[in-house]
Amino acid sequence: MSAPLLSVENLVLTFPAENRRIAVVDKLSLTIARGETLALIGESGCGKSLTALAIMRLLPKPGRIEASSRIEFDGRNLLELSVPEMRTIRGGAIGMIFQEPMTSLNPVTSVGDQVLEAVWLHEKISRAAARARVVELLHMVGIPDPRARFSAYPHQLSGGLKQRVMIAMAMAMRPRLLIADEPTTALDATIRAQILALLRQLSSSTGTAVLLITHDFGVVNEIADRVAVMYAGMIVEEGTRRELLSHPRHPYAQGLLKSIPRPEARGNRLVEIKGVVPRPGRWPTGCRFAPRCPSAFDRCRAELPHRTTVSASQGAWCHLVEYEVHA
Repeated sequence: MSAPLLSVENLVLTFPAENRRIAVVDKLSLTIARGETLALIGESGCGKSLTALAIMRLLPKPGRIEASSRIEFDGRNLLELSVPEMRTIRGGAIGMIFQEPMTSLNPVTSVGDQVLEAVWLHEKISRAAARARVVELLHMVGIPDPRARFSAYPHQLSGGLKQRVMIAMAMAMRPRLLIADEPTTALDATIRAQILALLRQLSSSTGTAVLLITHDFGVVNEIADRVAVMYAGMIVEEGTRRELLSHPRHPYAQGLLKSIPRPEARGNRLVEIKGVVPRPGRWPTGCRFAPRCPSAFDRCRAELPHRTTVSASQGAWCHLVEYEVHA
């Protein structure tokens, strides 16, 4: 079995608060195989985007990646690379689609020149060759009349076209890993489907692995191979798409699935997960989901659970699952 393309081990991210440093991501571990799409799912505030920024070594200050952490990409520990070495990785071997294409593009620079800059950072080629490459990229991501759109400014494009420009920038150097942070946020259903189909096509045609960050199980169902469910800075369940969608084991994953609006439930009240995600630094002593969990018992409130293996590919961090599996 080949080594994973990306391996994150014991990732701890801290920020200063209340005269101390508090963890916002705590002992997180995940792997992504070459060509695989892993969906990282959970409510807002669970630490998904910060995890992505840490992988890119773009964690905003005064955030810090603690020494116990290891982020290995293609056999290299990214945390040991110099700043110039990391710059060659970003946009080259690893591409990233940031949240909110409406605000991620420079409003005073044409979209073509913004993609062109991404190419020039990693390849020393003539402007004519770089422009031809950008036009090809814009065509590849489905932008109509790419030669004319090269000179367009972001305000002249729809939200869906802006997102396609962001994808073109991220794919400019045919990265081995693409991190897509909420790539369909604020897009209507039709454009959302087109963007997901595009990501699926690009991954299959180039062999690029994808880390997809989302809170939408509909997106997971359309594109993911595996799923990791994140809550309060930790992974609480992982498994294949089929396992997580058909038989989730952790109560939090079950709650997320039950809260999805369904046509057959028209007229009925939506199922909700009561309460909110606890703030970093104020996490419960035991299982972090225990205050919101309808199945919690005394051990849940006193002891942080460890991973329980459900199958060769599925595991859950839950005392209840441990009892069920070992019963």
